[in-house]
This record gives sequence, structure tokens and C-alpha cells, in this order.
Amino acid sequence: MEQVNQYIKQFPELFEGKTIMYVHGFGSSGQSGTVSRIRQVLPSAKVVAPDLPVHPREAMDLLQQLCRQEQPALIIGTSMGGMYAEMLYGYDRLLINPAFQIADTMGEHGLTGKQQFFSPRQDGVQEFYVDKPLVKEYRTVSEGNFAQADTPDEQHRVYGLFGDGDDLVHTRPLFESHYLQSIGFHGEHRMNDHSFMHAVVPVIRWVDDRQQGRERPIVYIGAETLMQPDGQPRASAQKAVRLLIEHYQVYFVSFDMAASAVAMLKEQLQQYIGVPAWGHTVVSNQRHLLYGDYLIQGASPVRWSGHEPDPMATPIELGSDTFKTWDDIIDYFSRLGGQ
Repeated sequence: MEQVNQYIKQFPELFEGKTIMYVHGFGSSGQSGTVSRIRQVLPSAKVVAPDLPVHPREAMDLLQQLCRQEQPALIIGTSMGGMYAEMLYGYDRLLINPAFQIADTMGEHGLTGKQQFFSPRQDGVQEFYVDKPLVKEYRTVSEGNFAQADTPDEQHRVYGLFGDGDDLVHTRPLFESHYLQSIGFHGEHRMNDHSFMHAVVPVIRWVDDRQQGRERPIVYIGAETLMQPDGQPRASAQKAVRLLIEHYQVYFVSFDMAASAVAMLKEQLQQYIGVPAWGHTVVSNQRHLLYGDYLIQGASPVRWSGHEPDPMATPIELGSDTFKTWDDIIDYFSRLGGQ
């Protein structure tokens, strides 16, 4: 993989030969920085990113027409674009900080009157005007959200990503009243390189794996290997996880069944690992039932009985002579090359 800058990497194998449609937010365009990131990270995908009309009904008509024409494998919508994308039923969709209540957001944050487009548009228009009739149009269109959300097919097609630093929209409870796949991430309303790579790309990888029927080797990571006794993350643990998820299906395991230990693990995973831990946390006191390829555990794992069978995964013991640190584990998996 080619390193483009501090955060951005390219993954040519993801969505290779497939179409991704990006739906931009209020006052933006198809030439936004997020579109550039998608094209950088997924160079083998076709990225369709239209400039949306200001009038919402026209915007929905355009998006539905493009869906019929392009048959996108994934639709990514941010902010207002997330509101539109939710209504494009029948396609896999990723909604990032979706502004479902866009009419209210306009009023609460002064997005009425004369407005400037944040990104250049192909028609060269730089300004637009938001008046009361236009706000009413947005309210009417947004009332169409969630019309088909209760169908089983839509439930697995839609992911919602919500930044914990978003000070513009707060629609996660509304999303969760209709959909199950709600994920928090560290970030603000607008995406940057860091939040895109560590929050959006993992979900893109999950969707592509499902579409391709791709089964990655499984790596379990014991909770005891992630944190030091003082509660701080172990050196290079976060780096290792970010590298591992590029090639493996990674799960995080607590072998301590106590409610306090499980709660602490979930808090630590949310703080230091983020999106990759969502739906990938296992709690079990039966280490030998873990069926996978590798189990990264402490050098002296706690045994619940003196005759516990070996796990059904190759054990890698952090702190042993072979794997003294996480950097040793990184070197080991680098040599494996995803096997």
C-alpha cells in the first residue's frame, strides 16, 4: 500500500470495479474534500459525486435517476446528504452525521438568507438563498425518511456514523429508533483525514467484504494485552490494531466475565480503538471455544481450570521471549502478509 500522507492510504482491492456514489452536505458540492479522500483511498472504484440542486425535490429526483443509471454498490452521504441517502432504498448506504431534521438545523444555526457554497460547483454558481418556502420544502422532503427502514433488507444495508464532537446535528437517537447499525466515532461534523481513515474506511471494508463474500483470517485480541496496569494503552497496541484490520477479521476478547471488567473493556475500546471494535467484542471464560486463526494473549493467561483445553487458534503470547512487545507482533504479521 502506498503511503499518501500521514493518515491516507490507498486500498485498491476495496470496491474494485464498483461504483460508489457520494451525496454531499448542505452548501457543499461534488468537488468537496471528502470526495477527494474517497478517490485517493479507493483508486479502483468509480466515484460518482453530483452537485445537488438547492431545491430538495429536484435533488432527490437527480439522486434516484443516478441510482438507476449507475447502480452504486455503496452510497455515502454526509450531513444533509445522509438525509437524502437514507431514502435511496435498495442500496448499501453509509450515513455520516446525517441531518435528518435539516429544516430545524437551518433555523438553529443561521443557515437561512444568503449562503455561500463551501466547495466550487461545476455550474460556477457561488451563492444561493434560503427563504421560508425553501425551508418548508426541506421539511416536507425529510418527512419521507425511514419509510422503509423496518424491512429486514434495509436493516443490514444501512450504517450510521456519529461523531462525538458534532456540534451541528444530533440525530443519533432518531436513527437508533429505526436502525440497528449505529456507531459512534471520535470526530466533528465535518470529516477530516483521521476520522475518514479510522471511522469510515473500516465500515467500507465490512461492506465490501460482505458483498464479495470475502472471509478474512480471524485474529482474537485478549483485553489483557491492550492496556497497561495503570489503564493506559500499551505502546504500539493501537498501531497494531489498525494494521491488523487491513487484512484480518479482528475481535477483542474479555476473559473476565465480571460486569465491571466488561464495562471497562467497552469504554477502553471506544476510547482507543473506536469503530473497528463495534460488533467485534467477545466476552467468554471459555478460551478454548475461540475458533479462529490467531489468539493474541498475555504470556501467562488466566486459566479457569487446571485442565482447560488449548484454544482453537494459534496462540501468540505478548510478553514472551518471542513477542516481548506489540512491535514484535507487528513484525510477525507483516511477514505473514495477511495469511
